[in-house]
Amino acid sequence: MEPLNIRYLCQAIGSLSGLPIRLYEDGELSFFYSVVRFPRDPMTPYQAEIHAITDHVGYFVTPRFLYYGVLNAGTTKLVIGPTAQVLPGDAQLRELAFAADVPKEETAAFLDGMHSLVPLPLESLLMMLCAVNHVLSGEQLEINDIAIHEAEQHRIKRSVEQKRTERKYRGEPTVPHNTMQIEDTLLSIVRSGDAAALRQWIKKAPPVRGGVLAADQLRQIKNTFIVTATLVSRAAIQGGLPSEDALSLSDGFIRQAELLNAQSAIANLQYNMVLEYTEQVERIRRGVQPSKLAIEVANYVQHHLSEPIRTEALAKSFFLSRTHFSARFKKETGETPTHFILREKMEEAKRLLRYTDKSSAAIGAYLGYSSQGHFSRVFRQYTGQTPIEYREG
Repeated sequence: MEPLNIRYLCQAIGSLSGLPIRLYEDGELSFFYSVVRFPRDPMTPYQAEIHAITDHVGYFVTPRFLYYGVLNAGTTKLVIGPTAQVLPGDAQLRELAFAADVPKEETAAFLDGMHSLVPLPLESLLMMLCAVNHVLSGEQLEINDIAIHEAEQHRIKRSVEQKRTERKYRGEPTVPHNTMQIEDTLLSIVRSGDAAALRQWIKKAPPVRGGVLAADQLRQIKNTFIVTATLVSRAAIQGGLPSEDALSLSDGFIRQAELLNAQSAIANLQYNMVLEYTEQVERIRRGVQPSKLAIEVANYVQHHLSEPIRTEALAKSFFLSRTHFSARFKKETGETPTHFILREKMEEAKRLLRYTDKSSAAIGAYLGYSSQGHFSRVFRQYTGQTPIEYREG
């Protein structure tokens, strides 16, 4: 029998699935195949995380809920994807293009490539890799060996019920909680998007007694963090933040917390998380009782910052004439749509200059400006500094 031609196998899988596939041998990329053209591999921002997966068959889910299937067989690694059951919208795909350093002139081609990917359930992708794993190593894995399954759920339920019964009949004392009032106050602040009130409240907030959530102190703190992330993300959704944005942010913060091993570091991250949610809600709420239109416009702008946003197009998306839309928005928020769009773009520019190493040209292109000069002029008019001066200040 002739030796297995892994490259031929990869090409066949890529053609059948419609997804990009990569072959790594001894840690080096030796083969890439895709029926879809990409100016830059969408896997680029996540290479370190994906290469860290060592399971025979595993997967990685990105912050935008795209997933990659991973297979390891000795010194050979296959990575297939990305895909999803529901592929992200254009705004999220532009963010991905920006993270992958796709040049402005090739962003449209990158988005076309992403739109051409075949949507697949994660289970289908993993089953495909289980079959390939069997060919390569003879191992017979099932989806139940990789993901959560019904039998495991029954086992967990039995364990929980047994421990609950033991505690009840041993008469173990309960730990007093004081979280309800604290939660109500904190979540109210997040829902209203009042960052100033949050900062003041934190200075005088009482110590939290949240009950025992784990056997050791570090796990207790991390579990409390996860509970807080769940609560504040839901409060932010109630405040007007789109659910996908709020839940993705929660996932990211929880992943960060799991990597930390110091109580002070987790406490600081938790404060940063609550403040981030509050500030995001604050950005989309104008006034004490913002109107539905104002919140929807703010969300629209936040999701289209990488595009040239014109008032006419914005009005059309809300089924209003430009004149009626502008007058109503000004009445309800105190500023014109044009000024609001400019301010949001410049605030995003400031954030990217402060927290990324992207060039001002790349940031200007990402935010929809026709040239670096145009972006620099607008930025200087808004901040009184050039992008370079702001970054160095």
